[in-house]
Amino acid sequence: MNSTRASAARFVATHSVLTLDARHPLVAKSLVDAHEMHRTVMSGFRGWVADGDLEARAQMGVLSTWSVDLKAAALVLVVQSRVPGDWSRIPRGAFTSAPHIITVDRTFKAGEVFGFRTVVNPTRSKRSAQQAADKTRGTRTSHTTPEHVKRWFSRRFQADGEPAKAEDGVPRIGATADPATLGIRILPMVSSTQRNKPVRIGRAEIRGSLTVTDPETLVTILSNGLGHARAYSCGLILTR
Repeated sequence: MNSTRASAARFVATHSVLTLDARHPLVAKSLVDAHEMHRTVMSGFRGWVADGDLEARAQMGVLSTWSVDLKAAALVLVVQSRVPGDWSRIPRGAFTSAPHIITVDRTFKAGEVFGFRTVVNPTRSKRSAQQAADKTRGTRTSHTTPEHVKRWFSRRFQADGEPAKAEDGVPRIGATADPATLGIRILPMVSSTQRNKPVRIGRAEIRGSLTVTDPETLVTILSNGLGHARAYSCGLILTR
């Protein structure tokens, strides 16, 4: 291992756990429209940065993930941030219980093994013949099979002594794992048909255990998120 690499790094963030009634109009709209879910998440952070700032989410370190229990008609939304959230703008009737606020303060050490869960937008660049001839960037396309998602995630593993970025520019995660032990589940796509900014985002859930190899790089990824579509509830890595 690189002798100059820190053997430990501290991760501090706030987690807001919101349990919402999936039948409430605001929640129901958030479930069917990716932009509405983004607005619901960001409604807890007004005033911290100037209105209209395009980097507001990144500056406040806002990441989110959600899951829905259709039988119970419940949406559980977890929001991570560097600043505390204020959820008073969400109608009281939308909550099934009061928001649960957790301060996460954890030190990760090299060699430590921890469990994790994340929902990501695993993508590849697909170039047409014309784009290849012009040497222009291809169209970003989501992976749709567990095996391809596993390869996408494994490319981001970081063995002892490896730099935080691979030779092809892919950022690594400061940890490694046995790919065979990972649980992969393809999730329903989320989308928005809003005229000014239509989106379609492929998603996959990854669960398993990671072994820390570069604590500082790991904390950076935990703080900033992994992959694309981080404004749309992808990229947050939850640890246990």
